Amino acid sequence: MPIKIQSDLPVKEILEKENIFVMDEKRAVHQDIRPVQILILNLMPLKEDTELQLLRSLSNTPLQVDVSFMMVSSHVSKNTATSHLNKFYQTFDEVKEHKFDGMIITGAPVEQMEFEEVDYWQEITEIMEWSKENVTSTIYLCWAAQAGLYYHYGLQKRKMEKKVFGIFPHKVKNRKIPLVRGFDDVFFAPHSRHTEVPAEDIHNCKELTVLAESEEAGVFLAMAKDGRQIFVMGHPEYDRVTLDGEYKRDLSKGLPIEMPKGYYPEDNAENKPLLLWRSHANNLYTNWLNYYVYQVTPYNLDGTPF
Repeated sequence: MPIKIQSDLPVKEILEKENIFVMDEKRAVHQDIRPVQILILNLMPLKEDTELQLLRSLSNTPLQVDVSFMMVSSHVSKNTATSHLNKFYQTFDEVKEHKFDGMIITGAPVEQMEFEEVDYWQEITEIMEWSKENVTSTIYLCWAAQAGLYYHYGLQKRKMEKKVFGIFPHKVKNRKIPLVRGFDDVFFAPHSRHTEVPAEDIHNCKELTVLAESEEAGVFLAMAKDGRQIFVMGHPEYDRVTLDGEYKRDLSKGLPIEMPKGYYPEDNAENKPLLLWRSHANNLYTNWLNYYVYQVTPYNLDGTPF
């Protein structure tokens, strides 16, 4: 799939070297099709890393995808250059008059705080409420998934005894749902979090359908409103070395951190991590774009059915 991004977005060169079809604005205007409009609310501190990871995951269908990046205005990012944010990101005030085929809200390193204590919580709730009428389907990742379940369905999170950290096996629970079409019975996905929404609470919420779950890591994938809302508790977008970076960062700071489970061969942090989740991560985003965005969104976004 050609991904349409700004011509000078820094990760464009990396994607092209990986043989991912990236289309800039100049070429896109000559194609007589309407691209799928995807908005990414990037709450991660290392925004360029997350941009690259998500763009990789969105690059595996024949669709043309026009990606826009959004940031919260009620929080100052300390890990991404202001020049990058000003050039490639928009605020909610700048996009709220538009409609989008799909939106992804990323995780954020604020999970050990109460939701209302997060300095941009009010803005996030406004965005989640806005998405109900202005976005065909929204994916919530990790902390955002917990935030979405809390805001939309009143489900509380709880702190884990120890961090869920590593690569965990998951079982598909409802194979008839198109979102998990093509998944193996057991698949792997990364997790990195200190909190969870209890599995029993998700199962007991009649509005939610659980699609994949892990005995160790809990619910991984759930959806509501026929795919209008999709909650992903882990980080399928992570690349090979993301957990390695998190682990060694915490070690260098003297923080209590266990080695990520099932990640390093022979549990040796000097060994190159095995990439065990990429195909299913790609499949997840491809299914989402196809069955929950492209197949249901109208040609004219002003007529988006809600």
